[in-house]
Amino acid sequence: MHLSHEDPKIETMPKDKEATGTPFQVSDGSCQPDHVIITELRSSSLEEVLDQRPGSTLIYSINDRPPWYLCVLLGFQHYILAFGGILAIPLILAEPLCIKDNNAAKSQLISTIFFVSGLCTMLQTTIGSRLPILQGGTFTFITPTLAILALPKWKCPETGTTPEFNTTVASASPLDPDEVWKVRMREIQGAILVASLLQVALGLSGLVGLVLKFIGPLAIAPTINLIGLALFREAGQKSGAHWGISALTVCLILLFSQYLSKVKVPLIAYKDKKWTVFHYPLFKLFSALFGMCGAWLVCFLLTYFSALPSSPDQYGYKARTDINLDAVTSAAWFLVPYPGQWGLPTVSFSSVLGMMAGALASTMESIGDYYACARLSGAPPPPTHAINRGIAVEGLGCILAALWGSGNGTTSYSQNIAALGITRVGSRLVLQTAGLLMVFLGLFGKFSAVFITIPEPVIGGMFLVMFGMIAAVGISNLQYVDLNSSRNLVILGFSTFSGLVLPTWFHSNPDMISTGITELDQLIMVLFTTHMFIGGFFGFVLDNTIPGTDEERGIKSWRVTVHGVNTAYFSDQSCYNLPFCMNFIHRFSILQRLPFLPHIQSQDQETHH
Repeated sequence: MHLSHEDPKIETMPKDKEATGTPFQVSDGSCQPDHVIITELRSSSLEEVLDQRPGSTLIYSINDRPPWYLCVLLGFQHYILAFGGILAIPLILAEPLCIKDNNAAKSQLISTIFFVSGLCTMLQTTIGSRLPILQGGTFTFITPTLAILALPKWKCPETGTTPEFNTTVASASPLDPDEVWKVRMREIQGAILVASLLQVALGLSGLVGLVLKFIGPLAIAPTINLIGLALFREAGQKSGAHWGISALTVCLILLFSQYLSKVKVPLIAYKDKKWTVFHYPLFKLFSALFGMCGAWLVCFLLTYFSALPSSPDQYGYKARTDINLDAVTSAAWFLVPYPGQWGLPTVSFSSVLGMMAGALASTMESIGDYYACARLSGAPPPPTHAINRGIAVEGLGCILAALWGSGNGTTSYSQNIAALGITRVGSRLVLQTAGLLMVFLGLFGKFSAVFITIPEPVIGGMFLVMFGMIAAVGISNLQYVDLNSSRNLVILGFSTFSGLVLPTWFHSNPDMISTGITELDQLIMVLFTTHMFIGGFFGFVLDNTIPGTDEERGIKSWRVTVHGVNTAYFSDQSCYNLPFCMNFIHRFSILQRLPFLPHIQSQDQETHH
């Protein structure tokens, strides 16, 4: 999910040539992976930190192998950057999954989602697009998940009552309270599992480019915007536990990410057998982490000096840091997540359709991430086979997440792509190390349980900024659209407003849907209570049916900018080749016709021109 404070949009081009090209028509050029020269670098958002001049070089490009200790340090940095976005997902799902007060279950979910994110990162960097791009939990699946769990049969039972399920769901045993949330998790697992097959099919069949030809900014803007807007209730509930602490968290994050973003902190390093001082943009890189930890520290001090209420009935009690300490003491030291740990996933048609909207939104986001990541890592623009393979592996990652039971899928993280430009280290090995670290740290139950002790108002403050950023990323797609056109304003206004009105009405009147067929009732409820589905659907249909030029719709400029078409002509695309079986693929020409495998003959022909 796009959660970064900067959106890298950088064009690389030779000095004497202008940018030309069409979307998905990738130059058959490549780069010399070990000696990458970016001749001209222009960026409106990363300009202050990417001070690249003609003739400058990356410290490490995509195929380079930094020393192991540097891989560990930089890999841990990527882990920390993705930390806030990944951690937010199990915390959002805790209440609808009925584990609000079940610290052991929350700890297991946190361990699982970090573990799976690490696995998917290694898969993407090794056999997927092979770009140095981190995979983590995606907010595009949150909205349909909340819509599914809001169905009457998945409402959490009242405290102290025995849960009751209809005949379509196995009854929970009174002796096994964990079954109350596990049965809900299995429903989400099944929906993500089947819906992700669509993403795999789009990648393996090469239909990604065809689908995206019909999707423009007026379909993407309301879709992503409504992901953030739909989560306002969760942010408000947690922030309302203590508005002072939430405001402090927001202020600290804004202080570090905006006011101090250009401040580079002097640090000491040992290089070439001597100590040297270098300046590093710590505040920009770790703004969310510093803001959250700062507010967490204030809550700890207020708790220590008994400045916060000690009664659960008093306002501000949830800002205490000693409420969930038992989660750490009771958590296992070592915990190995495994497929099917919550039971066999269940599948229902209505849930799958809702999740498919999330899978399509995730696919749209990732395409732009691939091009941005390639430019910042010293790689050529990704060829079609790398994009197809990357999307297919993202779908595979979502399937793995469903099997393991993280309650979510995976997608590319753009804040980590921005970090490539800041550090000027685009090595694939660094991201593979980050994946290993995520897997390793996900095995320690007590490490995951520590995060449960974060007070609710601190999490609420982080949500206020994070969800606002998601909504703003959706709105930012409108920069390519002619907003003086009444056509575009009607499409944007109607699709966004409908995405807010219809789910609200259906939530308020669940009994109005009664077709006589239970499955159809559930399908209507899930689809019409999924904000992003409604907004994206209306935006897509109206944008493709109401007459308008490509310039008016923003199609031309959006595709050129987002897909990163540039005139950096390269001659070697070997950095996108698979790390194995290349000789086998070279031997059988029929394999080269598959849309997700490298086309070796065409590469050889271009090399000899």
